[in-house]
Amino acid sequence: MKAQEAQALGERIASLTEAGKVRQAYALLAPILSQRTPFPILGRIGATVGRGPLPEVNAFLEQIAADRAEGGWVVIGTALGAQLDRDMSGAFDRCRRFAVRADVWYGADILGERVPGPALCVDFAPALDLLGLWREDANRWVRRTVGVAVHFWAKRSQGAAEDVPQAQALLTLLEPLFSEWDMDAVKGVGWGLKTLGRHYPDLVAAWLGEQVAVRKRRHRDLMLRKALTYLSEEQRARSTGETS
Repeated sequence: MKAQEAQALGERIASLTEAGKVRQAYALLAPILSQRTPFPILGRIGATVGRGPLPEVNAFLEQIAADRAEGGWVVIGTALGAQLDRDMSGAFDRCRRFAVRADVWYGADILGERVPGPALCVDFAPALDLLGLWREDANRWVRRTVGVAVHFWAKRSQGAAEDVPQAQALLTLLEPLFSEWDMDAVKGVGWGLKTLGRHYPDLVAAWLGEQVAVRKRRHRDLMLRKALTYLSEEQRARSTGETS
């Protein structure tokens, strides 16, 4: 399927969704989800649908989630991303519920890169506040998503000097999660630290030094390995308190 075809299909699905015809809308989408459809194609459909009225769109997203297809989380995530400018708090809440419902690593990662990650890029302060509520969530996939969102922001920031205060705020956000012990969540948080370390190495090295050498936070070895990935030898030594 080409981009123009995906756009046309998205518009047909959106029209049915707005009319409250959820089953008919899903009948058009289901064959696409049953194939290995590229994520950008699914994202185009989701973004088109997501611009519709919230009650009808959200009912349709529930129908997609019931099928639990991998590509369905892409459609859901991009649809929720299209709601951020109208209902950021609601989009975050729905994203959290869908991450729990997906109950699998790729569901959390897909949603994290399409809802809280982009939210941090377009409206940092309120998104940071909402994401902070997820750090103590009982569900490991929700905690994992915090790290995925930070990864997305860091990847988009590309180390811009003007974004250093935001990078520092994200490290503060991740502080409680440095002690995370569930491996599924550790991988997501470590991913966020790894990408921050790639683009803000000095900042991450200093932060790790506080966590490891000063605060002596209990942590998984994998968490530290990921965070150290892109740091220089000198930065690694400072991070772990092994300087001479």
